[in-house]
Amino acid sequence: MINIKTMLLLAIVCIIAVSCARMFTRGNHGGSAALTAYSNVNVDEFQTLIADPAMQLLDVRTPEEYDAGHIARATLVDVNDSSFVERAMAVLDRQRPVAVYCRSGRRSARAANLLAAQGYAVTNLNGGVMAWQDAGKALVK
Repeated sequence: MINIKTMLLLAIVCIIAVSCARMFTRGNHGGSAALTAYSNVNVDEFQTLIADPAMQLLDVRTPEEYDAGHIARATLVDVNDSSFVERAMAVLDRQRPVAVYCRSGRRSARAANLLAAQGYAVTNLNGGVMAWQDAGKALVK
């Protein structure tokens, strides 16, 4: 029979575990369930975020994709480049938040995870440029 002290201790442990888990979002990156310290937002939320001049906007697609059309004022750093983290850190200010996107949201989720591990506050666009265009938002060339 479990006594009251044991039940209370178990309840406290559960509360702490839930509180810690809420500090992170679960990412689904290639089937892994790694904890990530970035947020995912929809197109409207992303548009609001990037309207803030303090927000850094990072396109993590290929140069060809970027040249075909990108969100205005986005900086390009290809996440598939083996030196992605180093190149991103060279152009990003760690003291300012970063908004990332790619074509569909998968590569940018990977980039967000890598940047968050370096101490950046990162927000990922769910659905990427495809969702952006589907919502009728403009791209520049």
